Amino acid sequence: MKCSYHPDYAIPLSPEHPFPISKYPLLRDLLIGEGTVVAADLVEPPPAPLEGLALVHTREYLEKIASGDLSPAEVRRLGLPWSPALWRRSRLAAGGTIQAARFALADGLGANLAGGTHHAFADHGEGFCLVNDVAVAIRQLRVEGAIRRAVVVDLDVHQGNGTAKLFENDPAVFTFSVHGEKNYPTQKMRSRLDVALADGTGDEEYLAVLDRQLPEVLDAANADLAFYVAGVDVAEGDRYGRLRLSERGIYERDRRVIQASRQRDLPLTIVLAGGYAPTRARTAELHAHVFRAALAQGAGGRGGCGVRPPSAPSTC
Repeated sequence: MKCSYHPDYAIPLSPEHPFPISKYPLLRDLLIGEGTVVAADLVEPPPAPLEGLALVHTREYLEKIASGDLSPAEVRRLGLPWSPALWRRSRLAAGGTIQAARFALADGLGANLAGGTHHAFADHGEGFCLVNDVAVAIRQLRVEGAIRRAVVVDLDVHQGNGTAKLFENDPAVFTFSVHGEKNYPTQKMRSRLDVALADGTGDEEYLAVLDRQLPEVLDAANADLAFYVAGVDVAEGDRYGRLRLSERGIYERDRRVIQASRQRDLPLTIVLAGGYAPTRARTAELHAHVFRAALAQGAGGRGGCGVRPPSAPSTC
């Protein structure tokens, strides 16, 4: 499986900052080290073109984030300090999702070792999200004629409010979100289908919801391309999550999404989204499960001994 990755996905942030920016190189090293992804399949993306960003975001907003002319209130809403490195990093991540979508269209599956910045709206950023990479990729590919219809399967614990709003009146994009009912954002937008879960929801209930809804969503969407927003802040013990999925539950969630897409010959693009485990290494470990699930279903890599589902017996 070809994956987008750039060293500049990680930028300097204060050690006290809650966003685990170092998870990106940690994940890259973990996947390479265990053989889930081979180095040759990691491809550096170009920055998303400004014209592509303008398909989603207003010119005024793009000018403000390019120049750093954000007000203190806008910076607080974003949750990240503006810098030229942040602007470049955001364009690279959006470019990575465009590139990963092209991999998916060519090979059936592609991934970005970043992305999923689903809280970015047309005219502002929030929740650590400066630009909406998935929306940019969808609109860029539609303008090019590469796709007509898309589906976004957003399983981050926080509703992808920006994505939902951007496509609220677009019948060609089906947005599906399973998220914490009482979690951020306080004011939810309207996805095509929203499933709100109570605090403390665990594996059994979560996977039952997914088994019931996902096939219906994919069939109704009739899409040419799917995007999987694979946030791991659903994990038990996540700082901002409030749900209680086990490691095995996260792997099973990821496996179901990949399997359902493959059964329908639906190209799938994987993006990371959120994760706030007690340590950044632990966050990277949880993110790795979607790549392991992909490998288990035949999507590239070496498949070395030790790369297996959590709690599953070794076959080595």
